[in-house]
Amino acid sequence: MNTTGTIDRPFTHDPQKQAPMKPSTHELAGSTPEDFTTSGANDSRQNRNREMQLIQEALARAHMHERRYVAEQERRAVRLATARRMQRRAERASLRARRALAMAVMQ
Repeated sequence: MNTTGTIDRPFTHDPQKQAPMKPSTHELAGSTPEDFTTSGANDSRQNRNREMQLIQEALARAHMHERRYVAEQERRAVRLATARRMQRRAERASLRARRALAMAVMQ
């Protein structure tokens, strides 16, 4: 059985693969303008899909930018803590050296 799909459940969501719209029998002949084509509808659908995809990409880009910013802040905080720790260690070593020098001079 070869079903082509319905309006509510189309066989495919790709507008290029969908069957072109046929005028219904109860419409008057010639009621549709001559310049009406389905390519405009297909173009607008594809453009909307492209715009929706670009929105998702922009959101992902913004999310990654924010994550990079947070990671850089964390790295700066770690570097600052390490620098302070090294400074305290250097100050203690300097005090030990001064004490050792004072002890040597006193004797």
